[in-house]
Amino acid sequence: MEILPVKDKRDLQAFIDLPYQLYRKDKLWIAPLRAEQKAQYDLAKNPMLDHCQYALFLARREGRVVGRISAFNDRLALEHWQQPIGLFGSFECIKDAEVAQGLLGAARDWLREQGMQVMRGPWSFASQEWGLVVEGFEPAPVILAPYNPPYYNDMLTAFGMAKANDLLVYIIDAREGYRVPERILLLTDKVRQRYKVRVRPVNMQRLEEDVLTITRLANESISDNWGFYPVTETEARAMARDMRKIVHPRALLIAEEESGRPIGFAMSLPDVNLLLKGLNGRLFPFGWLKLLTGLPRLTQYRMWALGVIPEYHGRAIDTLLYQATYEAIYSDKLRLEINYVVEDNDRMNNALLKLGVKNLRRYRVYEMGI
Repeated sequence: MEILPVKDKRDLQAFIDLPYQLYRKDKLWIAPLRAEQKAQYDLAKNPMLDHCQYALFLARREGRVVGRISAFNDRLALEHWQQPIGLFGSFECIKDAEVAQGLLGAARDWLREQGMQVMRGPWSFASQEWGLVVEGFEPAPVILAPYNPPYYNDMLTAFGMAKANDLLVYIIDAREGYRVPERILLLTDKVRQRYKVRVRPVNMQRLEEDVLTITRLANESISDNWGFYPVTETEARAMARDMRKIVHPRALLIAEEESGRPIGFAMSLPDVNLLLKGLNGRLFPFGWLKLLTGLPRLTQYRMWALGVIPEYHGRAIDTLLYQATYEAIYSDKLRLEINYVVEDNDRMNNALLKLGVKNLRRYRVYEMGI
């Protein structure tokens, strides 16, 4: 068995193809679009790479690819965290301790050479794809959410990694009779009146402008959240471009003062994973038609992010945004996965529990000194 860096296009293609081989018989895994996976490692298509140094590694045994991993440091993260924390991700591996140890060792050694003192992950080149599932392996993952077999956690702990933080996932399901509690409706009515706040959907005619507004709100409102570091304007514009293909505008909300000043946001994305199942990562020849006809009918969503600027903390604007999201996308088949909330974010977790949500899943991010 040998661990080798990705050196050329052929190696990169093998790196991208591995999950499709490992999970081909897994009934829960949803194959992401291959073109989008390839774009994650393309400097011209993924602006996150503008502020990253990275290396990709493949594990080979008798010529066959049996594992992969990425190692990177992100300049923006290092500046925001003020700690020498390097990241690893893209971890995929057959059930073999030797392969896992080799891959994790290669990432650790590369990060150490870059001057990092801590290795943290799994962490993706795509925004907010962090951690391994440790609880709630079923149902299948939603859009932009990680998936892994349980043995990955054993591999990381055997290497010496420990919990850095857990990320919690909640669910509301109208099919199981969920309704926003009456006391929450009374509360949010009072919040609207007292602070003269209105909540509006994004305008598709100026989607980029609204996404830039949401990005500014996020950078201000959740900058103290564990794991956060700023999103650049270039990344926001790329996000707007990508979201335009799938977004339901009623599910992207901005809260504004009476003057029109934005003070908070909530972003929920339709779960296109429901439409990708069975396509094996390819839109052609017929996958594009499935997406085109299926997108307007989707009733399952992932709440991807929510934030309120600091001066409005403690005023129930977050609860107002949750309730407004529910109303905007409600149907008797609605299923909304709130994915995810950092375990030690008591304010957000308490707000959600008051809404009567249920626990669904738990992700774990690991780290170790190197």
